[in-house]
Amino acid sequence: MGVQAIIVDTAGTTTDFHFIKDTLFTYSADALPAFLAEKQNDFAVSNLLEDLRSHAGEPQADLDRLVVLMREWIEQDKKITALKTLQGLVWKQGYLGGAFQGHVYADAAEALKSWKTQGKRLYSYSSSSADAQDLLFKHSDQGDLSGLFYGHFDTSLGQKKTVQAYKNILNVVSLWPKHVLFVSDDVEELNAAREAGLRTCQVVRGPGVRQGNHNVVDDFSQLKL
Repeated sequence: MGVQAIIVDTAGTTTDFHFIKDTLFTYSADALPAFLAEKQNDFAVSNLLEDLRSHAGEPQADLDRLVVLMREWIEQDKKITALKTLQGLVWKQGYLGGAFQGHVYADAAEALKSWKTQGKRLYSYSSSSADAQDLLFKHSDQGDLSGLFYGHFDTSLGQKKTVQAYKNILNVVSLWPKHVLFVSDDVEELNAAREAGLRTCQVVRGPGVRQGNHNVVDDFSQLKL
């Protein structure tokens, strides 16, 4: 049997990284003060704020201080699970309010639809929360793609450049590694996935992307299963 499940990275792979950084990151940084002022006592948000205080080593940090820290971490693209979860909650109001649409490359959307019709199980894996990934595909400029996916993985299963994260994903999908393909632009993520036994393919959409010894394509239309 060949590939039964395909896991796609988002930023740089299905989605233009500039959309993530220039639209989503900017929106969340600007919207955080008002969002937290309104939602700080919600159970989920309150717990996330406590996690961020713990991460910063500042248990007494007030909202103003947390906003300063989070904006710094957003600018640095820190892969902090609680931060990414909070960003996802902020982005949700942006998507639902029509502030922006999720960017998905047309070639990625077409390939995902084709693979779905072929009976492949589709997943995405990102540093953004699973809910944020679902929102991106649901409110994409290529239409609602959320129904194509079996699910989404985030850093609650591990950081993307660690081998254990992909072993954890394999436990969730309950497939042999050789039946799972991981597609990403990031060579370190691909190296970790391959060490866990997954098949790999690197999407290189422009110059300056560091490459390894993985199968390389310029866009999804070139990817043959």
